[in-house]
Amino acid sequence: MAQQTLSTHHDERSGWLSKSLPFWLLLPMAIVLFAVQVYPFLFTIWLSVYKREPTGWVYVGLQNFKQLFSTSLFSQSIGLTIVFLVSFVVLTLVAGFVIAYLLSRPIRFTGLYITLLFIPWVLSAIIGGEIFRLLVLPTYGVLSGILHNPHLFPPDGLSVLTDAPPQPWIGNFPFPPSAAMVLLILATSWRSLPFITLLLLASIQVISSEVVESALVDGANTMQVIRHIILPLIRPTLVVAIFSLTLAGMNGVGMIFSLTGGGPGTQTQVLPWLLYSIGWLQVNFNWAAALALFIGVINLLLIVGTLRFTRTEDAHV
Repeated sequence: MAQQTLSTHHDERSGWLSKSLPFWLLLPMAIVLFAVQVYPFLFTIWLSVYKREPTGWVYVGLQNFKQLFSTSLFSQSIGLTIVFLVSFVVLTLVAGFVIAYLLSRPIRFTGLYITLLFIPWVLSAIIGGEIFRLLVLPTYGVLSGILHNPHLFPPDGLSVLTDAPPQPWIGNFPFPPSAAMVLLILATSWRSLPFITLLLLASIQVISSEVVESALVDGANTMQVIRHIILPLIRPTLVVAIFSLTLAGMNGVGMIFSLTGGGPGTQTQVLPWLLYSIGWLQVNFNWAAALALFIGVINLLLIVGTLRFTRTEDAHV
C-alpha cells in the first residue's frame, strides 16, 4: 500500500514537472524581454506624462506632447522626414528593381555580381556614412576637387556638409532638399540596395519563364512585359519592400550620426535624429519620450498595414 502511494505521488510530481517544463524553459527569456522591452516601454510612457521640477517629478499629462508638437523644429523635422523617406524609398526601390531584373537575365558572372552587390549590406551604418563623408570632405575628400569647381557649381563651388539649403523653399516645406540631404539619401539608399535587390530578384525568379516568353512571342516588348506581367506578379513583394524601407528610414540614426550629424544646421534633422538630439544632446528626456511614442505609433501603423496587406494577398491566392 505504501509502495503504491509513493508511486502515485511520484507520478503526480512527474506529471506536474512535465506540464510546467515549458514555463521554466521560457522564463529566462521572458525576464530578458521584460527587462529590455516591456519595462523601457512602460518607463517611456511614464516619462512622457511627467516633468522634472526642483521639487521632484510632477504629472503634466499631455503637456510634453503639446510643447513638442508646437515647436518649429518638430514641424520642420516632419517635412524633412517626408522628403527623406519618399526620396529614399523611391530611389532604392527603382534601382533595386532595375538591378534585380538585369540579374534575372541569363548573364555571365551573376554570382560575382551578387557577391559584390552585397558588400554595402554587411557594413554598419556608421561605416557607410563615414565612407560617403570621406567623399565630400572640403579639404581632402575624394570628390572635393569636383565639388569646389566654380565652373561646375557657381559661384564658389559646393560644400555639401556646410552649405546653407537652397532658398526659398516651397512655402515652409523643406523642398528642394539641401545638398547634405541629397547625400544622406544616396548613402542610405546605397546601403539598403542589396537587401531590396535580392528580395526583388527572388520574387522575379519565381515567375514562370513560359509566361514571359509567351508575351514576347505575342509581340510584347520589354517594357510591356515589365509593366503588365512582372510588376503585377511581384506586387506583394514590392509592398513589403516599401514598408521595410520606410521602417528602416524611420528608425535609423547611424548613417546621420557619421555623415551629417543632423546638419548643416538642421537640414538633415529627420525624426529619428531629432529624437537622439532631444534626448542625448539636449538631455530633455520628457520630450524625447513623447517623440519616441509618436515614432512608435507610426511604426505600429506601418507594421499593421504590412500584416493586413499580406493577409489580404494570402486570402486571394
